[in-house]
Amino acid sequence: MTTTTLAVLVPLLPFLGAVAGLLLGRRAPGFVRPLAVLPSLAAAVLAAIVAVRQSDGHGTGAPIDAATRLTPTGSVPIDLALYIDGFAALVAILVAVVATCVQIYSTGYLRADPRYPSYAALVSLFTSAMLLVVYSGDLMVLLVGWEVMGICSYFLVGHYWETPEARAASLKAFLVTKLGDVPFLLGLFALAVDTGTFRITGVLTSVADNGLDHPTLIALLLIAGVAGKSAQFPLHTWLPDAMAGPTPVSALIHAATMVAAGIYFVARLLPVFAASAAALVVLAVLAAITMVGSAVAALAQDDIKRVLAYSTIGQLGYMSGALAVGDRGAAVFHLISHGAFKALLFLGAGVIIHAAGTNSLAAMSRMGGLAKRVPDAYWTMTIALLALAAIPPFAGFFSKEAVLVAAEHTALGESAVAPDIAGWTVLVAGLLTALLTAAYATRLWLLAFRGRGAEAADHGKQPLSMNAVLWVLAVPSLAFGLTVGVIAPWLDADSLTPTLTTSVLGTGVALVGGLITYGSWSHTTALAARTPIGAVAAHPDAEPALSEVEAMASHTAAYGDIASAPDPADPGRLLLGRLHPHAAAGFHLDAVYRTLFQRPVQGAARLVRFLDREVVDTYVRGAGTGTRWLGAAVRGAQTGNVQTYLGALLAGTVVLAIAAVLVAAGA
Repeated sequence: MTTTTLAVLVPLLPFLGAVAGLLLGRRAPGFVRPLAVLPSLAAAVLAAIVAVRQSDGHGTGAPIDAATRLTPTGSVPIDLALYIDGFAALVAILVAVVATCVQIYSTGYLRADPRYPSYAALVSLFTSAMLLVVYSGDLMVLLVGWEVMGICSYFLVGHYWETPEARAASLKAFLVTKLGDVPFLLGLFALAVDTGTFRITGVLTSVADNGLDHPTLIALLLIAGVAGKSAQFPLHTWLPDAMAGPTPVSALIHAATMVAAGIYFVARLLPVFAASAAALVVLAVLAAITMVGSAVAALAQDDIKRVLAYSTIGQLGYMSGALAVGDRGAAVFHLISHGAFKALLFLGAGVIIHAAGTNSLAAMSRMGGLAKRVPDAYWTMTIALLALAAIPPFAGFFSKEAVLVAAEHTALGESAVAPDIAGWTVLVAGLLTALLTAAYATRLWLLAFRGRGAEAADHGKQPLSMNAVLWVLAVPSLAFGLTVGVIAPWLDADSLTPTLTTSVLGTGVALVGGLITYGSWSHTTALAARTPIGAVAAHPDAEPALSEVEAMASHTAAYGDIASAPDPADPGRLLLGRLHPHAAAGFHLDAVYRTLFQRPVQGAARLVRFLDREVVDTYVRGAGTGTRWLGAAVRGAQTGNVQTYLGALLAGTVVLAIAAVLVAAGA
């Protein structure tokens, strides 16, 4: 079988699995789980084979470029095209592997959920759409996968539609991402007008020949779409709220699909953005605000999933920063590394939520022995948090240092792609974010696994499918960075090896952040120990297979205000001080948007409704009333008396005759 045929099967198999799952979900429920897992697993295997064949085994093979005309559209045709180079092949493996892990994990996590068949089918469709984005060689076909992911995220985030939080979060995610998609679509059309093609190879060739007439406009329009899809400031507010969906969905969105699509798109078309220095500076500033602001917000969150959500936003900021300084290899390297340890963090958080019966870190901090209840989650999440904090030799250290090295080279004027100011912006923000990342990672670990109080209730062992997946993802989280020398050719990068300067600075600030947080926790714990705060344990009647909605309900019923009260031993409160409530509220950006956009739109809608009901409808009703009155008058004249009709006819004739005489006399 040819490599092109295998590449076509990679996105096609999950799509067929989604269709079959939807058709057989009710008729043959026994086939639902195999149809969820096997297509994704087969896609992962085929993606690995395609990667090996494309690269000749060492990352230096020629790209796979194949196309067939999809439909004649006039001057700018649309082709069903594949374009697979080294980094596309690696990203496809990441997507397929994470999707397979999520599907396996979900068989245990949602085993009691009656809507599991539709959930599994949507996850497969989500996976297929992302793989289409990765392998597509035509921008319009890429746009199809881009939009399908938005639709799938709407349904998956709103999986627990019984809760108002899930309904609001799914609608918000859909609307915010669609808001970014409008300028994104305009940017694609403008790009096609300038280059004369939607084919990615044609676009890149045209850019290399200075064929762009409006590079800054096109780049800024595309950045707006990327900001919405990849949750970059100021369109990032949907991602923390999307935590209302099932935890496996969060893992998929945050690690391999949806948010990764925007970063991948910029990496794929980086020469388009590099054609405008102004666009790169804008991208660098947005990346800096995103990574620093989200890291501060993560330090103040109580919900364990919201901590990880803001963490994802910050790490995406690192990737955008690498692209802003013109280093695609560093950005994709961090994308792949982050995908492994962030999927592990979310899936591990799902195990903890089931065991603790709550998402609240404040409640977990009052539970003793939680680490002993979930040893697999404890050890694997420890590995993932070390990778997130960029502590050597874990994966996050190497990929984050690659970003800092790229920023350092640009800041020192060693890059011919991006201006110096972009490098300094990313470098300073990256170092500050490294300190904050280690701080909130340490805080999460301490509050979740070093709680005090009564021991957490034992809900029994988690399903093997959930724990096994954690260890599978722990391997790349621990060892992926050690392949930096091997993976560089795949990413078309000269070198991804950390330098001594960035290693010392990056690791130093991370250690400082972790040690400060630990010291604050020790101090606040000693103070809190002097005042009894109540002991909290997981609900003794909870079942291991509880959904998150049921777990939270049982938690609330059992503990009331005690569990939801702020933890006086939370180091985040001490570190942030008066900034804490503002950071916890995401710096009130939602309130700003309500004031600037939601209320004016609602006011305009009320005005339109008033004009429609009181003005337009008044004229319509008036026209009807006048016609009805005229009809009533005419109806009154219809007496049925022939003499009356003849008298009226004679009177009318006399009036007309007199009028004719008067007119004639006047003339």
